Amino acid sequence: MSDPMVSDPMTVLVTGASGFVGAEVTARLTAAGHTVLALLHRNGDLVRNNGRKLTAGPGDLTRITGDITRPGLGLSHDDRRLAGTADRIVHCAAVTDFGLPQDRYEHLNVEGTRHVLALASAGRTPLVHVSTAYVCGERDGTAREDELDLGQRPGNDYEKSKLAAETLVRKAATDGLPVTVVRPSIVTGATRTGRVRDLKTIYPVLRVLTRGLVRTVPGHHDAVLDLVPVDRVADLVTAAATRFQDAEGRTLHAVGHELTLRDMSDVLAEYPSFHVPRFVPPSAFSATALPDRERPYYDRVVSLYAPYFRRRVRFDATHAEAFGHRRAPSGGRAYLRRLLDHCLATGYLGPPPRKEPAAARPDGSTHR
Repeated sequence: MSDPMVSDPMTVLVTGASGFVGAEVTARLTAAGHTVLALLHRNGDLVRNNGRKLTAGPGDLTRITGDITRPGLGLSHDDRRLAGTADRIVHCAAVTDFGLPQDRYEHLNVEGTRHVLALASAGRTPLVHVSTAYVCGERDGTAREDELDLGQRPGNDYEKSKLAAETLVRKAATDGLPVTVVRPSIVTGATRTGRVRDLKTIYPVLRVLTRGLVRTVPGHHDAVLDLVPVDRVADLVTAAATRFQDAEGRTLHAVGHELTLRDMSDVLAEYPSFHVPRFVPPSAFSATALPDRERPYYDRVVSLYAPYFRRRVRFDATHAEAFGHRRAPSGGRAYLRRLLDHCLATGYLGPPPRKEPAAARPDGSTHR
């Protein structure tokens, strides 16, 4: 990824600046000498993925309190005037948890985006909008960066809301607002260490499955999960903001390591303490046939991820690779091991394993 220092110092309004991706984007911008106006729903520390509190770097960091669900982002008169000085807006704020009431997605993801667009349009401030690669909906094949609404069926209410929000962004772009869209896939731990601040997205599913709380899961063995490290997403969003002239008008897939369900099963089988789920064709699965002790975990956790275990979709990243001069990563199995090893080390997936002589893995690495 190109160095953000190539752009002159500027002021960037970041919504969702305390979030998983937002905090990393904020850190990169301030480290590069830019001033960040960090929009927060409530005052508090900004914590990076490595657990460290974020303070101002060479650039300034100003916290402003607001609410994207309200017109004008709920800003005070002084803070709204300050927001009007922004050279860029990076819209990271969104609710990403699954299984919430539909109106919560509507208020935060759709209406929130509408209010951010109103602020950006008032000053014609260039906007980097963080969407999701899964606006593609329930489909197989290749999802392209230049596709949006093809009449697809969203996999859940979260995806439905993000599709609606990105549609609003595209309409604003047609009306003359300078826009770039970045679409992450499933955002997970750091590239090199697997470390993760927020144990969301796929992590609760891994916990339920590896503990054997649900042993039979509907899914295709060749269904594809795309796991993207949070640092890779933050790098691309930051580059889109700092090199906006190159990114304007583009949609960039921030995608990572492709992993089939077969890959996931094989990797889980390498860990003696893990249960390995049995994936069965969705047409042959019945939730009512699960044992009583498994049903609550299926209903509350696994069922929310069912669409991701059905889709045989891969994301084209031609524009993102050309813009970032960086190819999508490979080695999905090795990356999953890093995520699992970190979760074991922290106790999230059970007690840390006892230290024993290292055993060789299929890729030549070792597992303790």
